[in-house]
Amino acid sequence: MATATPATPATPATSTAPASGVTRPAAPETGSPASPEAVISACRAEIDALDARVIGLVRERMAVSARIQEARLASGGRRVHLARENEILDRFRAALGGHGTTLAMTLLELSRGRV
Repeated sequence: MATATPATPATPATSTAPASGVTRPAAPETGSPASPEAVISACRAEIDALDARVIGLVRERMAVSARIQEARLASGGRRVHLARENEILDRFRAALGGHGTTLAMTLLELSRGRV
């Protein structure tokens, strides 16, 4: 006599990108691949969501940088700490190569203005 296996409730399949934590629909389980248009549309939606998060983080970084500058100036220091900025440039360069340096410079300019 065979034992019946209990049915599992159907839930929509999703996958999470490891680096981003963004959840997106998984490929359909019909065996046929998604159309290129569907893949492009889904990926663009994912990029839009990532961009929104990046913008929010940049704004948050700018606010933290402003607090640092206020504290530094209030204590008689300079607005910019070049050794610290070099650490940031080095970290971005190590993680992302030459374009990382460009990105870091943009973030620094947004956070503290041009020097």
